[in-house]
Amino acid sequence: MTTSFDQGDGQLAASRFAAHFIPAWLDIALPSGDGPAPVVEALGDDGPRTTLAQCRTAFMLAHLHLVTGRQDLLSAAVRICDFAMEHLRDPDGGFRYAVAPDGGPLDAPETRLRRSYDQSFALLALATLHRADATRFPKSMLDACWQFIETSLIDPATGGLWEDDRGAEASVLRAQNPQMHMLEATLQAFEMTSDPVWLDRARGFVTLALERLIDPATGAVCEFVGPDLRPIDGAEGARREPGHQYEWAWLLRRYADFARESAPLAAADRMQAFVEAHGLRRDGPLAGAPFDALDAAGRVTEDTHLLWPLTEAGKLYAARAITTNDAACAARVRQIADTIFGRYFAADGAPIWTNRLDAEGRVIWDAALSRLLYHVAVFVTEGSRAGLWTLEE
Repeated sequence: MTTSFDQGDGQLAASRFAAHFIPAWLDIALPSGDGPAPVVEALGDDGPRTTLAQCRTAFMLAHLHLVTGRQDLLSAAVRICDFAMEHLRDPDGGFRYAVAPDGGPLDAPETRLRRSYDQSFALLALATLHRADATRFPKSMLDACWQFIETSLIDPATGGLWEDDRGAEASVLRAQNPQMHMLEATLQAFEMTSDPVWLDRARGFVTLALERLIDPATGAVCEFVGPDLRPIDGAEGARREPGHQYEWAWLLRRYADFARESAPLAAADRMQAFVEAHGLRRDGPLAGAPFDALDAAGRVTEDTHLLWPLTEAGKLYAARAITTNDAACAARVRQIADTIFGRYFAADGAPIWTNRLDAEGRVIWDAALSRLLYHVAVFVTEGSRAGLWTLEE
């Protein structure tokens, strides 16, 4: 998106993300006022409002509030979460896929499904808002969300999540993604509450990954497995996404730090090694960016570059820079910040970004999706935690 962006400017943009970029974006993405309101799904969009975008955004804003202390971000998070609790949450505690912009129900049956993927972000938001304001978001809200997950979405035969509340009836394939984000949510709940029950729940998803989702030959996470969590043939069974290798590796390292267990670290190292051997562009303006997809042997099957895999790579290298004081990891984070803010975001700091680029840095998907900002927010806070920049407050 930019033509004039000097090396190192990414660190400045990262430092200004919470204090400048996000408030400017909220001015156009969230209706004015004080009561419950949904954030737009994308700039210029006036379609349905999803649990995914609302809860991811509420988490992002609450997370940035905890890091910076900015009350305006917390106020926005509360408004968005209140909308989700009022309009997207069903009486049994599950969150439906989508509602109309005014909160009314939609006719399409799929909008009433309660997807495992979405519940993880509801839990993530509630846990973080509980830390920010326990009076308004008591622990009972987290417990009710988990009660629905445990009773309606977890397959008792495997301990893994169904895709949605139809259970076995609709599960032709099982994706790693809901399992990964539920691990993220349970780890966040543990960190926000210090209740060891959440770490026990996280352990179940770590065990599931180590035993069922990782290809033993390469150490890479499989994108899809069968309904019984066994490997499958074909393109879906062979699909490996570099971004998810980084994301899993970061989560496994986070879990290992909380639980003081070493086995997940070895798994995280193999995931990182797989991507670094096969999954990064070697030259051009997107050098160092993860490809969107590989096959099981590491051959590139999608040579484009979504925004979010870069943030996941940056999170992992930042975490490794903290634990190892590795200058090479720190340099990778700075390079990634330059690529993210120099290639995907507007150079003048305006709240505009794009989703996917080609090898030459040309835009091939220009949607400014609200749900992507969650990825960027955690990247910038991890970089700050590693001492690579300081977030402006």
